[in-house]
Amino acid sequence: MTVAVETGVWQLDATHSVVAISHVTMWGMVTVKGTFTGVTGEGEVRPDGTVRGAVTLDAASLDTKHAKRDEHLRGADFFDVERHPTLVFTVGAAEVRPDDTVEIDGRLTVHGVSRPQAVTAKVTESSADAITLSAEFTVDRDQFGLGWNRLGMMRGLTTVTSTLRFTRTSA
Repeated sequence: MTVAVETGVWQLDATHSVVAISHVTMWGMVTVKGTFTGVTGEGEVRPDGTVRGAVTLDAASLDTKHAKRDEHLRGADFFDVERHPTLVFTVGAAEVRPDDTVEIDGRLTVHGVSRPQAVTAKVTESSADAITLSAEFTVDRDQFGLGWNRLGMMRGLTTVTSTLRFTRTSA
């Protein structure tokens, strides 16, 4: 596939997009997995080739299939959704490579803390009116003030996996 992304405004298709996280816990014996059900986003490819955009996650929408754990994750020990209702990845620059990958430089804001985040995404679908990007990257939750770690049972990095489909809304 040769990717040629059309200029214009692009909207995230939430029904065909998924953002999930996984983190090893219980001293390496259990991997907790969850999916954000509240995902929105938009972007723009400008005539000069520059890109801007953002993907926003509703922090309270994280579903790990365990109600008590989800309640804890929404609380002050983790996402503190009352004070920080969203997680946002803002695109600063993106470059499409010949191997159908996109190198993205952005900023990830979680829990009120914003840090640079580079992501390599794979283009899995591309047409004049739709593009799907899949990516996996890791985040050190301690850098975002999410350092709760009772008895040292949560170590290492959190893995973020996403499949994001965007449709072109205007030229």
